[in-house]
Amino acid sequence: MVAAFSRATCTIARVKGLILSGGKGTRLRPITHTSAKQLVPIANKPILFYAVEAIVAAGIDEIGIITGDTGAEVEAAVGDGSRFGARITYIPQDAPRGLAHAVLCARHFLGDESFVMYLGDNLIRHGIIPIVETFSQVQPDALILLARVPEPQHFGVAELSEGKVVRLVEKPAQPTSDLALVGVYLFNHTVFDAIDAIDYSPRGELEITDAIQKMIDTGRRVEPHLIVEPHQALVATWKDTGRLEDMLEANRIVLDDLAPRMEGTIGEGVRLHGKVIVERGAQLSNCTVRGPAIIGENTVVDDAYIGPYTSIYYGCTLRNAELEHSIVLENSVIENVEGKIESSLIGKECLIGRSPLRPRAYKLMVGDHSRVELR
Repeated sequence: MVAAFSRATCTIARVKGLILSGGKGTRLRPITHTSAKQLVPIANKPILFYAVEAIVAAGIDEIGIITGDTGAEVEAAVGDGSRFGARITYIPQDAPRGLAHAVLCARHFLGDESFVMYLGDNLIRHGIIPIVETFSQVQPDALILLARVPEPQHFGVAELSEGKVVRLVEKPAQPTSDLALVGVYLFNHTVFDAIDAIDYSPRGELEITDAIQKMIDTGRRVEPHLIVEPHQALVATWKDTGRLEDMLEANRIVLDDLAPRMEGTIGEGVRLHGKVIVERGAQLSNCTVRGPAIIGENTVVDDAYIGPYTSIYYGCTLRNAELEHSIVLENSVIENVEGKIESSLIGKECLIGRSPLRPRAYKLMVGDHSRVELR
């Protein structure tokens, strides 16, 4: 399950963790104009927390987090790592100059030890325990995770021959493979030699794909690991949550795996169907909630409908409104809305409602890069 990993049961060789949390999140604007994309909640938990939990569950308790402009916000949310059973070191990156550049920024922290690099806005459904165990047992110079995707041109792409990695290309215009690099990589210290030997790409970045290709070309052992969902080919095992659609899909994946929980107050006229989580301090009355869904702490739901795959964060109010397949961030108010809101990501401290004044009209204050659909 995504939300609760069991710790590794075998003895794992010394491995550190490196989480990248410095990206600007341009595809999630305007949400990311004011907040780190890695802290947007999935099932009421910041995406970044799933990465930390997955690494700790794999027996790794020393973790470096690469940060950028939102470093202070990330550090305030994660803290020193003790709540996760880890020791966190924050490593600033002066600008987003590529994944390989981020590794160079962590050179002092990593030293000569092997490490797992985890992109902080990625979600691996069942964690990384078997992957880290395989890396420790087989001891290649690098192990890369791959997944088949419908649009490989948006990712780093791997070409295999007889089960061996022969070529990697970053975001190719015409992909020759549908195998995308998943946002988790495992390396030993020889990756630094490869990074030192590559140049910046035309995008102005040190590409991790170029570094891995250099390892292949110089005879280093690079092993692939294809992640699939046994017997459930249509169920995602990995999500890069860089786009709204992917964020909502990740929310769906996590909610599907969570168990129902009831810690809030259920008043009169409440109908709950399926797996529903009501967190502490939440108050429900005269409403219908169809799970999987989660209602955050101190949230009020009254005279409303909440449909499947909806996450409402803490301190929100939903009154005389309908919502499904959506994510609502903290302290937002949605009330007196005609029609159903669906497939939406609503930021923190938003107010969505109907004005009592006539003539009736849409009155919007919309930030840069926003998208509004009116029906």
